[in-house]
Amino acid sequence: MKRVTGIGGLFFKTKDPNATKEWYKNHLGFNTDDWGCTFWWKDENGNKCSTQWSPFVQDTNYYEPSKKDFMFNYRVENLVELLKVLKTEGVEVIGDIQEFEYGKFGYIMDNDGNKIELWEPVDSAFE
Repeated sequence: MKRVTGIGGLFFKTKDPNATKEWYKNHLGFNTDDWGCTFWWKDENGNKCSTQWSPFVQDTNYYEPSKKDFMFNYRVENLVELLKVLKTEGVEVIGDIQEFEYGKFGYIMDNDGNKIELWEPVDSAFE
């Protein structure tokens, strides 16, 4: 079973997410929207995939229980099975799997206290 297949997103805290999105749009050409910026690419099989870049407000609780100013999102192929395996390996699994039209999400903590979001994507939902 493959575990992580790519980076699904980069999430970070900032004083003013709208100003940050505007700065990246104006200076680096990011195509920003309410959520940040979606980067499209193709995997080794030619499937269309996405990676999300999103600034969050500084007081977000989305990264809890981590106290860090960032959170990584990694793409996975089979979230349910991967979380079972990680749990048997002693990895802390946080909460329940969440399902949306654009994929399933699960959460773990790494050895440095970083909350990691694992995403089994449905990239076609973004088209």
